Formats: sequence, C-alpha cells, structure tokens
Amino acid sequence: MEESYSAKDIQVLKDLTAVRKRPAMYIGDTGSRGLHHLVSEAIDNSVDEALIGFCSSINVIIHPDNSVTINDNGRGIPVDLHEEYNLPAVEVVMTKLHAGGKFDNKVYKVAGGLHGVGISVVNALSEWLEVEVRRNGRRYFQRYERGKPVCGLKDLGFSTENDGSGTKVTFKPDGEIFGGLEFDTTILATRLRELAFLNRGLSLSLTDERRGEEKIFKYEGGIASFLEYINRDKRVLHRPILFEDEKDEVKVEIGLQYNDSYAENLFSFVNNVKTVEGGKHLSGFKAALTRVLNEYGRANSLLKKVSLDGEDVREGLTAVISVKLRDPQFEGQTKTKLGNSEVKGIVESIVREHLWDFLDENPNDANAIIRKAMDAARAREAARHAREIVRKKDFFADSLPGKLADCSEKNPSKREIYIVEGDSAGGSAKQARDKNFQAILPIRGKILNVEKARLDKILKSNEIRALVTALGAGIGDDFDLQKARYNKIIIMSDADVDGAHIRTLLLTFFYRYMPELVRTNHVYIALPPLYMVKKGKETRYAFSDDEYAKVLEELNVKEGDAGVKIQRYKGLGEMNPEQLWETTMNPATRGIKQVALEDAAEADWLFTVLMGEEVEPRRKFIQDHAKEVMNLDV
Repeated sequence: MEESYSAKDIQVLKDLTAVRKRPAMYIGDTGSRGLHHLVSEAIDNSVDEALIGFCSSINVIIHPDNSVTINDNGRGIPVDLHEEYNLPAVEVVMTKLHAGGKFDNKVYKVAGGLHGVGISVVNALSEWLEVEVRRNGRRYFQRYERGKPVCGLKDLGFSTENDGSGTKVTFKPDGEIFGGLEFDTTILATRLRELAFLNRGLSLSLTDERRGEEKIFKYEGGIASFLEYINRDKRVLHRPILFEDEKDEVKVEIGLQYNDSYAENLFSFVNNVKTVEGGKHLSGFKAALTRVLNEYGRANSLLKKVSLDGEDVREGLTAVISVKLRDPQFEGQTKTKLGNSEVKGIVESIVREHLWDFLDENPNDANAIIRKAMDAARAREAARHAREIVRKKDFFADSLPGKLADCSEKNPSKREIYIVEGDSAGGSAKQARDKNFQAILPIRGKILNVEKARLDKILKSNEIRALVTALGAGIGDDFDLQKARYNKIIIMSDADVDGAHIRTLLLTFFYRYMPELVRTNHVYIALPPLYMVKKGKETRYAFSDDEYAKVLEELNVKEGDAGVKIQRYKGLGEMNPEQLWETTMNPATRGIKQVALEDAAEADWLFTVLMGEEVEPRRKFIQDHAKEVMNLDV
C-alpha cells in the first residue's frame, strides 16, 4: 500500500521551533561546545556595542544552578514598538530569527553577530531566559520559557543613577536539548581573555558563584599584550612587530613575533570572532609574509640561491591577525572560516607595506628572522627526503614486520588504534583486542621529544616513522585528516610516572605535527585501573587511590583480610588479556578520556614549559602545581 505524500505533509517550522528541532544547525552540536557557544553568542552582542564605543564593561556570572548572566553597560536593546510586528523591539530580537540591528550597517558598522540569530537561538535553547534593559533612565524586564514570552515587557520604573544604561541577559540552558549543563570556566575564561586582548581597554569579568572565583581581563596593550601572553617562557628573537591599517572599510590589526621554537602559532579573528579554520584574511597574511621575506632577503643579499617557502618563514612564528569589516561572509553560523575574497588582497597589501618598513628600519631583527627561516629551509630539504621514506608503500613490509597488528574492518570511521608502550603490554593488548576493529601499535620506550627537534630529525626516529605510517595521514604541512586510517587514536600507557611521560611525549607530537587530530577530537587516553579487589565471586577495579579506599569500604574488607585478593597493577603487562579487555579496551565497559583543545594559546604554553629547553619555567610550574598531584609514584 503506497503512502500518500501531498502538500499537507510539508511542515513549516515557525519562529524558533526550527531551532529546537535542529539545534546543531545553529550552534554546531548539543554537547559541551554547543553549550558554551550559547554564552559566546550573548557575549558577542555586548562586544558589538564595545566595537562602536558604547560599552566599556561586560560581566559574566555563572550561577550555582548553571544559569548564566551577561551584563553590559552598552545602550540597552531598544524597547519601543516594532512597526511590522507591533511588539517591543527587545521581544522581536529575542523571538524572531534574523532580527537585529546589524543588517544595513546604519547602527553597527562592524559586528560579530551578523546573522541576527544569535540571542534568539540562545532563547530558543534555554529552559528560561530573562532580559533586563536599562535605557532612557528606566528599567524594563521580560521572561521567556523555551523561546516563548511568558509575560509582556514590564516597565520597572526609574533606574538609579548608578544603573546607567545596558542589557542584562540571564538564561539557563535546556536540559531537554543538552546532554550536560555544567559550564567550564576555562573555556569561558579563554574567550573573555581573547576578547580583552582584541579590544584595548575593554574590561571583561568572569564570576563563578559555584566556586567563589572571579577573574578580570583587561589589557591596555591589546594585541601586543596577546603576543606577550602567548610567548611567555619562550626565547623571542626580536621585539613585537605591530601594525594596523584600514583599506576599503576593512580594518586590519596584526602582531607577529618569532621565537626560537620550531612550531608556528597563528591566531585569526574576524570582528572579534575566532576563525579556527582561518580563511581569506589568514591566506593574505601568509602569502605576504612569504613574499616579503624572500624579496627583502634577496634585496639585501641575505638570500642568494635559497628560496623560502611558507613553511620556512612560519617556523617559530607567533602571529595574531584581526580584521574588522562590515559584511563578513562566514561558513555557517558558528563562524569558523572567512570567505570574503576581497579581504585576502587587502590584508596582503597592508602586511607587505608595513612589514617591509619594519624590516628596513630594523636590520638586526630582519637578519635574525631571515636566518631563522634559512635554517628552517635547510631542515625542510632534509625532511623532504625523510618524508619520501614514510610515503613508500612498502615501508611496513621493510621496517615493521609484525609490529602493527591491524584490524579487519575497512571503514576508517569504525576503526581504532591503541598505541602501547613495550612488547609485554603490546602482547597483552594484541590478545585482548577485538581484531575486527581494534589495531595495536607497540612502541619501544619513550619517543623523541619533538619540542626540541625539527622535522628532519623527527623523521629519523623509527618509532615516529612507524606511527606516522600506521596512521596514514601524513605529518606537518602534508597532514590530511581525510587519509587517516583510524577514527580513534588511543594512547594506552602504564599508570605511573613513566607512563605519564610517554603520554605527554605522544600528545606533544600530535599537537605539534598533527594538530587537526587533536582539534577534531580523534585522540584519546586509555584509563587502565590501578587496583583489582576480589572478594568471593565479586571483582571490582579502582582507578585511583581514593577509589580504591572506597571499594574496600563498600566491600567491607581491609588489606590482608582472608579470602580477599588485592592486586596493584604497576603496568599494563601485569593484567591478563581478559582483565585488560574488560577494564580498558571493551567499548561497553572501558573508560577513555577524549583529548580536547579548548585554549590553543594555553596548550602551546604548557607544551613549551613541560617539554621545552628552559628549565626555570618548568621548575616554577611544578612548584605551583605540586599540591594538585593526585597520585605520586615514588
């Protein structure tokens, strides 16, 4: 029997119903990232007021029930009646998609929230939202539940002189939409810190009432302060290069500085919104940087037969690229990549002019930068030969006889690989695994610390070459996530100091040379147990000393009791395959931690401190965080 299909089957989702039906279309996902994106959308509206000079202070408060308040001292959302809808303008903004004052450029010349869906989406995806507007000497209030007003706009009377003007939005995300409602202060602090760097003199505060903590971010140095923050504990080669200019109503502000490391750190923003996938502004910067350094080097006899490429001139570079324009074209509402083609040429022209002037006026700094790039060029040529070896199809046959135990599943999205240290643990893992979808790659000892080596030296390491070849996606600028042979890369090491060091070395490698793996959440940490407690037929595992004490209490036993077997695992090799499968490898019962990159600047600093050349910053870090150690293996 055929099903009927006619006009009555076509649904039109009105107002904010579409947002609740397909929330991921508007905020990316309904996990932690989407949850925090709600706060960013609300903050962006306040920052847009700051961009045009009407806001100097933004306060963000996380309340004990995980509701959030964003309070600014801008002009306040208009409250007069909207002609078309015959509703207060604030209600239109809160309940209608694509409603706002940012489409015709009359009110906001530049703004981060340009789609007009931001705050209405926050409203739609909240259990409740309350807005208070301070405007024209009066206070106004309205409450919404799941996007719908539950009262009209209330006039609360005259505001006090101290109230000033502004907008306060308080909302609680909807538990029916989001899997968890716990806000992470680190994620929010990262965003507020960036905004403070990008907007000189703007004060942003974050108060966490759950823990009684408050942080204030305000930087009069702007991007110069940003560079100083990123490059702290690094050895820089010269003072910051800073310039800003405007062409064709596109404002460009750039800061760059080289250090003696081998990694590049590029941070790009459009109208204060972080463009994690870059775009035309970043392309223009890269093109101009490569061209100017080559032309300057040749003109001043610093480069003769050598030609620098983009990889060479970006080694050890930290740069912040911030552009502000009227009508940015982003890829999607979450704004991760700028598509305006005209911006590339504008940025390229501005960088070319100002960077050349700096090099011309500061020959010593220029010489240091060119020498750094020339060293990188020589290493690149050596790395090219090493890459050729890695790319050979017969590499496994020649160099990895039996080392990689691959799985039979052909679909990469269903495959996972465990990176295991040592033959003993590797042997147990090979016996424990599900051969259908789990691969095992044993590595011998601790891999090379890539923080202290260039790519040419890194690719001489047999263990790293084996790892690169097994993953199949290349390395460095050649990395291509689409070619990855596994969906999950799981680091499985012993739960001791050596195991922690191995994890850190591998994470450093992934972050520096396969960052997209980390950024797209493909890297995991296995969590093997520390203890097994067996009483009669009941077997319990504990993953920390505290959990071990709790297990003993729950089983009403003590160490040394008759009939109780207690095993302290000092390494993965001490577990038999059945135990390893049950505790650490069975997807139904294992615990694994996903490695997420929330704060790139902080991650870069942490790897520099822990794995870099400088001893003093590492000593200070250990002293500062000694009290936070949970398990100490001595």
